[in-house]
Amino acid sequence: MAPVRVRFAPSPTGMLHVGNARTALFNWLFARGQEPGSVFVLRVEDTDVERSEEKHELQLMEDLLWLGLRWDEGPVTGGPYAPYRQSERLAVYARHTEQLLTERKAYRCFCTVEELEADRELALATHQPQNYVGRCRAIPLEESTARAAAGESFAVRLRIPEHPLRFHDLVRGPVEFPHETISDPVLVRSGNLKEPGTPVYNYVVTVDDALMGITHVIRGDDHISNTPRQVAIYEAFDWQVPEFAHLSTILGADRERLSKRHGATSVASFRDMGILPEALVNYLALLGWGPAGGDREIFSAEELVQAFQLERVTASPAVFDWDKLHYLNRHYLKTGDPARMLELAWPFFTGAGLLPPRGATPPEIRGWAASLLALFLHSVNQLDELPARAGFLFAFDPASIQADPENAAILASEGAQRVLAAFESRLAAYTGPVTAEIFKQWMNEIKVETGIKGKDLFHPVRIALTGAHSGPEFDKLLPVIEHGAEVPLPTPVLSVRERIRAFAGPGSQQA
Repeated sequence: MAPVRVRFAPSPTGMLHVGNARTALFNWLFARGQEPGSVFVLRVEDTDVERSEEKHELQLMEDLLWLGLRWDEGPVTGGPYAPYRQSERLAVYARHTEQLLTERKAYRCFCTVEELEADRELALATHQPQNYVGRCRAIPLEESTARAAAGESFAVRLRIPEHPLRFHDLVRGPVEFPHETISDPVLVRSGNLKEPGTPVYNYVVTVDDALMGITHVIRGDDHISNTPRQVAIYEAFDWQVPEFAHLSTILGADRERLSKRHGATSVASFRDMGILPEALVNYLALLGWGPAGGDREIFSAEELVQAFQLERVTASPAVFDWDKLHYLNRHYLKTGDPARMLELAWPFFTGAGLLPPRGATPPEIRGWAASLLALFLHSVNQLDELPARAGFLFAFDPASIQADPENAAILASEGAQRVLAAFESRLAAYTGPVTAEIFKQWMNEIKVETGIKGKDLFHPVRIALTGAHSGPEFDKLLPVIEHGAEVPLPTPVLSVRERIRAFAGPGSQQA
């Protein structure tokens, strides 16, 4: 198979939606899995001047790079078909429009807004298709040119040929539209010779795809209705029609199109939540595609390139599954490089006021932060959950802990008071840090001394240390508490001694 050329062509009118990110990913995977010389093009479709903004273009490029989807040609990188922003290619479209007009494959339409609206209302009233009635189709070219030269406003329409419009879809197979169902589409919106109208999406995307040698157009299935008009443009220029692959829609759990009401939908929002790029890429690849020969779910980017086949993309809508995304994110959090995980997690702790800014952090804080992360990373779905999970280390409030009825019932019991008093008496006779070994020794001694064992022995101590009935294992938790009490943090960590004494020392409820 010869090298392929594919493109991702977003409009910079907002944040990069995960549906568009999946489209970019499938294009990237397809190109990377083909013959050497295959190319992934990024093209910015910014002819919507009112809505397009540079900040959105910069954001979408940042999002693609964060996902690891580096383009071969496009803005910044350049390439043989530059420029790659449609706003910089208006002269290209103008030349091709003149060619179509000269060859009578397109024509100027002088219909007013009022005339077109009246045509639509009549079609509705008579239950007819709302197609353009062809009022200007037969105007001779000489008359059309003269009227334009006189300053009359006009749009430019394509003459739809009188034969079915066909294309091959790698997801859906052969597709055909009867020409009667396709109205002569506008190629260039209404304007005049002094102030030309803006070329429309279906026109410029087709011209760009053809001139840039795009062999496969991989995009969302919301573009299927656009495709016959684009096929007609290819035919008007005698260009080869590319292969198409229309990807299924992504739905929320309610089977409605994924939108903000379902939660995060932009790539930036997932990044801000602490979803890792490798997890999001892995997950998006599985939305509407599955590997051959099994139900494997975990893939590196390199493994996805080897496994990906467009023929295995399904036409059925894909449902966004948060549980599966979290499952994959947990996998990559656990298996990721600890130094990288700490770098990614640090801003979340800083934002919560639990760690100082990363830049000028003393080594002792960095070392403690690494042990803090190791303690909690395995128990979160995404990095932004870390501050709340670790919060009990910093926000230690005995009154709030005892305000919990279940905690209060346990702490008020005679057995709990004996256990905590025994623990506190050992603290009174000891001056060093409470290590995991010492803790184990003491708890064994208290078990023998009091005759209390199991959860009745450990729950009061855990509540006194953490404010909860469950949490990290003591042998991992205690070093983090004791070391944390020794380092200068924005929000101090209380030692084991201070925590136990809040419940078993003088002035406590148990005293």
